Amino acid sequence: MKLNKFYGIVFMLLITSVVFAQQLPQFTQYMFNTISINPAYAGSRETLSAVGLHRSQWVGIEGAPQTQTLSVHAPLKNEKIGLGISVINDELGFENFQYVYGDFSYTIRTGTKSKLAFGLKGGVTAYNLDGDFVASGAPDPVTGQPDNLIFGYEDRLDFNVGAGLYWHSDRWYVGLSAPRILNNEYTGEGTFEALERVSYYFTGGYVFDLSDNVKLKPSALLKATNGAPLSFDISANFLFNEKFWIGGGYRVNEQTNALGGIIDFQVSKQLRIGYAYEQELNNSGLRAFNNGTHEVLLMFEVFKSRRIKSPRYF
Repeated sequence: MKLNKFYGIVFMLLITSVVFAQQLPQFTQYMFNTISINPAYAGSRETLSAVGLHRSQWVGIEGAPQTQTLSVHAPLKNEKIGLGISVINDELGFENFQYVYGDFSYTIRTGTKSKLAFGLKGGVTAYNLDGDFVASGAPDPVTGQPDNLIFGYEDRLDFNVGAGLYWHSDRWYVGLSAPRILNNEYTGEGTFEALERVSYYFTGGYVFDLSDNVKLKPSALLKATNGAPLSFDISANFLFNEKFWIGGGYRVNEQTNALGGIIDFQVSKQLRIGYAYEQELNNSGLRAFNNGTHEVLLMFEVFKSRRIKSPRYF
């Protein structure tokens, strides 16, 4: 198959995916980027925490998805209220999505070592197509620009809200969230449709002590989206000397199965660096033309509070 023909097929696959239901991007290192999907996570690390992540999917394919995220969150002085902000830039072929959302959480104690947080999220989603795929009509005599928009397309900026629950202790967590509740349509009147559908995320994890210096942290994520197949992620990471994480993850849904590896290093008390690699396992047309998916994560935290008495594993 010629590569230019293949790129066209890839683009059509990307476009088709949003005709039915546009979803938030999903990450191999989802367990370290929880606030992007659950507002109740805001402030749970008990300090000012900033996380940046870059994901290059299907490296080697022209127009393959590229995603960048940046989130900052912290608790207020009364410890019950957490605030945060999350920004996501998601490029899917010739489609571009930008998400800017604020996060609010309120936490109550449910035991001597456990807490339950309620979260709300609100913000805007911007949507646009690259110019090469917009023009379809004759030039306007005044502006020189095409007077038609392909398939009724138009740039959009829509408001949305989300909600979540996050129940946790120092050793385990369970979360349930819907980061986008409203069903927004990004396109105008026409045959091309891009819809933002409700997605539900169920997450959980636990830390086991294997020895004085080795811990095991399994975690899982189940995502259900209206109009899209279920997606399930499971991972297991080993922690050595509270400094070095290494592990792997597996994702399965109706469209693909993927296996990934994760390496994380706590450079200092404030700085953490992570890398993940993911490759599809099923014999799809995409696998033969790409070099896998790469993720780089940076976490920076400011420790000014004495109330942190134990390491943050989540």
